Parts: sequence; structure tokens; C-alpha cells
Amino acid sequence: MPVTPSSTTPTPPPSRPPVAARRRLLWHRLIFGLWFRPVEVLDEARDRSVWGAAAFLCLLCGILGTVGRDSFEGQWDISPRLALEAMAIADGVLLLASLLLGVATHAIARRLGGNGRFGPTVTLFVVIFWATDLPRLVLDAWLPSGSYVVKAAAWITFGFGYAFAALLIRGQHHLPTHKAVASVSIQMLAAVALLKFPVGA
Repeated sequence: MPVTPSSTTPTPPPSRPPVAARRRLLWHRLIFGLWFRPVEVLDEARDRSVWGAAAFLCLLCGILGTVGRDSFEGQWDISPRLALEAMAIADGVLLLASLLLGVATHAIARRLGGNGRFGPTVTLFVVIFWATDLPRLVLDAWLPSGSYVVKAAAWITFGFGYAFAALLIRGQHHLPTHKAVASVSIQMLAAVALLKFPVGA
């Protein structure tokens, strides 16, 4: 008796579940989220380059820092055009210096055994530094020079910036905490000495 071939069709392999797309990280969520939920925001921002947010914060903080100085007001009374040109030059220098700090942070982290990417490390470091310094700059633009409130804000924002930068390097480069702190120490201390507590301030 002839055997008829089986009419059963082969079972297709199970389909893989769709990979959820990463939510777009908007600037305001990144900047304000650092203050309200830093661990969650830094985890969400991991491996993302935020060049636009870094440049925006550098320019904004450069404007606030320039406007808060008495020398700018005096120069504005003499020539507004020259005052604006000086502000633009200062902003450009500040942007370059901030990016160099981020590059140094990435280089030190890699030297200590980190494996993070260049773009996210540099840009997120710049964002953290200036986002945490914003409250001090706003107070410094409106309060008298040398105010105790501004000095207290400088120390507080420095502490937050230091901690957030260490968290960034620990997650971005998969380093232990002590190496992450070492990766950002020189840059943070140099920046705080030059920007928040400059000589003669």
C-alpha cells in the first residue's frame, strides 16, 4: 500500500520580540533631570552624544558669567558693540576650554581602564559641569560681587557637579568609584579654582 507524504507544513521559528526604540532625550529633560533624577537621566543618556546641549549650555553660562561682571557694564556704557564682541570671544574661548576638559576626562578614564566612547563622555561631562553651575551663575548675575550667598552656592554646586561627573564616568566607562573620582578630580578642581573662585575674587 503506497505511503502518502505528510501534508503537515513545517512550523515557522518563533519570531523575536521587537526591540523597543530608545526614547529621544530632549535638552530640557537632560538638563533639569540632572537635578531631580540624576541616576535615571545619566543611565538614559549613556552612549549618547549631546553636542548641541553642550554648546548651548556653554554659550548660556558664558553670557551669564559675562553679564554679571562690573567690567562688562562699564564697557557697555562706552561701546555696546565692543562689549558684545568681547562677550562672543569669551564664549568661544569658554566653549573650547570646556571641550578640552571633557577630552582630558575621557583620556584619563581610558588610561585607568575605562572603555567608554569619546563623544558621549566629552559632551555629557560638559553638560554636567555647566548644568550644575547654572544656579551659581544666575545668583552671581543679580547679587553683589563677593556675596556670601554666591560663595555658598559655588561650593554646593561644585559638590553636586563633582558627584554627577563621577557617576557619569563610572557608568560610561564601567570603572569602580575610586577610579571614576580620580578621572574627574584634576579637571573639576582646576575649573573650580579658575571659574568659581578665581584669584582676586
